[in-house]
Amino acid sequence: MVCRIAQLQYKEVIDIADGARYGFVGDVELDPDRGAIEGIVVRGRPRLLGLLGREEDVVFPWSAVKRFGEDIILVDGGARRSRRR
Repeated sequence: MVCRIAQLQYKEVIDIADGARYGFVGDVELDPDRGAIEGIVVRGRPRLLGLLGREEDVVFPWSAVKRFGEDIILVDGGARRSRRR
């Protein structure tokens, strides 16, 4: 299956171990020297309708991505890390 980076924003990220839903892909981390994807970023959820900002973003390293489907990406949630914006 061929997938463009722009199409990733329409895929929901789900933990393969416990079925936790993290949200949709908001961004990717790239290594420009190697031309490779380093990880996928799921934007933090808005607090109080966005008036109080957002929770921290969650980053999954590319090694944590286990499967791509038509609408979902299955990941190993134990490898995730938080990122302040």
